[in-house]
Amino acid sequence: MSADLGARRWWAVGALVLASLVVGFDVTILSLALPAMAGDLGANNVQLQWFVTSYTLVFAAGMIPAGMLGDRYGRKKVLLTALVIFGLASLACSYSTSSGTFIAARAVLGLGAALIMPTTLSLLPVMFSDEERPKAIGAVAGAAMLAYPLGPILGGYLLNHFWWGAVFLINVPVVILAFLAVSAWLPESKAKEAKRFDLGGLVFSSVGLAAMTYGVIQGGEKGWGDVTTLAPLLGGLLALVVFVLWEKRVADPLVDLSLFRSARFTSGTMLGTVINFTMFGVLFTMPQYYQAILGTDAMGSGFRLLPMVGGLLVGVSVAGRLAKAMGPKTAVGLGLTLLAAALFYGATTGTGSGTGLAAAWTAAYGLGLGFALPTAMDAALGALSTESAGVGAGVNQSIRTLGGSFGAAILGSILNSGYRGKLDVADLPEHAQAAVKDSVFGGLAVARAAKSSALADSVRSAFVHGLDVVLVVSGGLGLFGVLLAMVWLPRHVGESATGTAKSDHEVADAV
Repeated sequence: MSADLGARRWWAVGALVLASLVVGFDVTILSLALPAMAGDLGANNVQLQWFVTSYTLVFAAGMIPAGMLGDRYGRKKVLLTALVIFGLASLACSYSTSSGTFIAARAVLGLGAALIMPTTLSLLPVMFSDEERPKAIGAVAGAAMLAYPLGPILGGYLLNHFWWGAVFLINVPVVILAFLAVSAWLPESKAKEAKRFDLGGLVFSSVGLAAMTYGVIQGGEKGWGDVTTLAPLLGGLLALVVFVLWEKRVADPLVDLSLFRSARFTSGTMLGTVINFTMFGVLFTMPQYYQAILGTDAMGSGFRLLPMVGGLLVGVSVAGRLAKAMGPKTAVGLGLTLLAAALFYGATTGTGSGTGLAAAWTAAYGLGLGFALPTAMDAALGALSTESAGVGAGVNQSIRTLGGSFGAAILGSILNSGYRGKLDVADLPEHAQAAVKDSVFGGLAVARAAKSSALADSVRSAFVHGLDVVLVVSGGLGLFGVLLAMVWLPRHVGESATGTAKSDHEVADAV
């Protein structure tokens, strides 16, 4: 069994890479199609918001239950089912003829993604020893990151040559390849004993995560003091408190809360959340910078994100050796220090900085990300037992995703505040002022209509100021991550949840 698994495990990682890639594409590609879809489907602003929100809410609510299904019924079975769901939902999105059908198809797509992500991560602890696991995690994490620039590049090409539905059809061949690869190469694994079904835990965790995610989305749209923001945030927080109390009382809890007593799991999850937060600072602001300030289209923005991916791939390729030579604590600390320094350097961007500065600091950021992310993720996943790998990976993914959502909303608010605070629009009519304050693109459109180069300069300068503030905040978070790593992470590689590394025979027995 172990020899057979040894020959197959890296092919199996290739299958997981394809599964991660297909979810990553969908995260980046929808925004490109929204303008064309608004006209074709007759969608208003509320419906356009739900095009995004329907996916996000189901994705957030579904990850912990998805991990439980993998543990209970088999992770390979769940992943194959998830890929079928994702592929069929992608077809439904492509050929939707109304806003309602598209929103429903996006919700089903979110379900497929929720089943894919924790199941993919939960397979890594049971397939790989402590020595090999960081490299496997790096490959899967690198694939997810690669989708960020590839999505706009492929999406831009498809929108230039075909109708908007083509950006969802791109998922289908990748899903088919992933399905075949998973079928051929991935070993089945599941918990040896199925626990009793914890319906209360399932309901409270799903409702809590979905409500908090919706509150974060509303915070970005309506402001943090609005009742439509506060009500779901507080309701979601209450549901999660009830979830914790419920899990303490039930005989077979959905989530074993003792997992959080593992410094390795908790620190790895928190560090992953901090890294996600900073990543949204880059991925949210830089495409806008490339398009509004440098005048590129979405495809050009994708190409300009490639230096970051290049740095990431280099960092990921040496992260395992770095952690082995220096220890996880120092390796992650070094990665986060480099990441933070790159963000602070990026915060020196001016309106005339151009592509060179951006390429330099995003490449350095990617390198730091590549050093830190696989080792931080390995800390969390390495603490999971074979019995709870699915639920544990679901918890890890849920916390990191919710942290990323808060990051996008909070950093978006900081960007808007910095942008609006530097605008000079006192001489404009009220409706024009509102359009300029709404976004940098609205401001440039007003400047073009008014043929005012002074207003265009003010808009660009204000946006770059907001960008620099976001990057400073993200860099500060990176330094906070260094502190977390120094205090929490283990000093030596191979310190698993039990203090011992798994042997190849133990890994083989697990699957």
